Amino acid sequence: MVALVTLAVEVRDLVKVYSGGVTALNGVNLTVEEGASHAILGPNGAGKTTLLRIVTTQIKPTRGSVKVFGFDVSSQGERVRELIGYVPQEMSLWTDLTGYENALIYAKIYGIESSRRAEVIEEALEFMGLREASRRLVKTYSGGMIRRLEIAIALMSRPRLIILDEPTIGLDPRARMLVWESLLSYKKEYGTTIFFATHYMDEADRYAESISLINRGKIIAEGTPLELKKTYGTDKVVLRVGGDAERAKEVLSRLGFSAVAGNNGEISVVTKEPATALPKIIEGLYSAGIKVLEAKVVEASLDDVFIKLTGRGISEGEERERVREVLSTRGMIRRGG
Repeated sequence: MVALVTLAVEVRDLVKVYSGGVTALNGVNLTVEEGASHAILGPNGAGKTTLLRIVTTQIKPTRGSVKVFGFDVSSQGERVRELIGYVPQEMSLWTDLTGYENALIYAKIYGIESSRRAEVIEEALEFMGLREASRRLVKTYSGGMIRRLEIAIALMSRPRLIILDEPTIGLDPRARMLVWESLLSYKKEYGTTIFFATHYMDEADRYAESISLINRGKIIAEGTPLELKKTYGTDKVVLRVGGDAERAKEVLSRLGFSAVAGNNGEISVVTKEPATALPKIIEGLYSAGIKVLEAKVVEASLDDVFIKLTGRGISEGEERERVREVLSTRGMIRRGG
């Protein structure tokens, strides 16, 4: 007997056109299976936040449909909101209150019974490693602590689906890891589905079981991280040779390898079978009198996939600018600006 797959999110032919004619989403189709961790990955302006805001019932689609556990976000929004927890990019806390006081306000908003509030709040704070800091003012928290508090609050209603928009933007690597350790631990214990938007390639690769790549309002590829890299990416053998790199490139070309010579005698060789190709490459160069000083295999990345599909990567300059924007806004909020 074939097991039926329950869909946490089902998006069909979704279009969103804002006033002024700006098309943010242009025929998006995607599904997120219950219990999965699914990333929507793409650059700023690709439509990630618009998609999440439609799924969370904040804005209406122009055309198409979105269902959360079978409930339509447009006509059954109240039922959808009962099933989800949402962490937006923007800060959603009062910084002149303590972590516990923030959680208490949201517990009341969520309609958690007064007799259960203290227990629910303490459990959520404990799960995100914030119990000891819960009586401190939020303005004294680090960026990572603020993000974990926002996630803890979103989890208080024990949602079947947690939706996060850029959950670790602007955080240092240690803080990012702590956020994801807590999220994945919660997912494992309660079977919660995670649906998150990010422009961090490594975050999607490491923490998503499935990925939808989005660019200019359209889904351009889907699959597991490994499937995407095997289908669209290319592994490389990177060499550093002694002597003339251009001559080494010519030797490799005669051996049937596509090679690109870089700076400092470095050569990149694109190959689908790097483990098999590496001995042949070294032997061929050695036979031609070219010494190999260093050799390593570089596996395909999601950035390679994105470049292959769009002709461009997710700009580092664009990423830095977005991080500065988020940190500046959050900094002003924490200072009361």
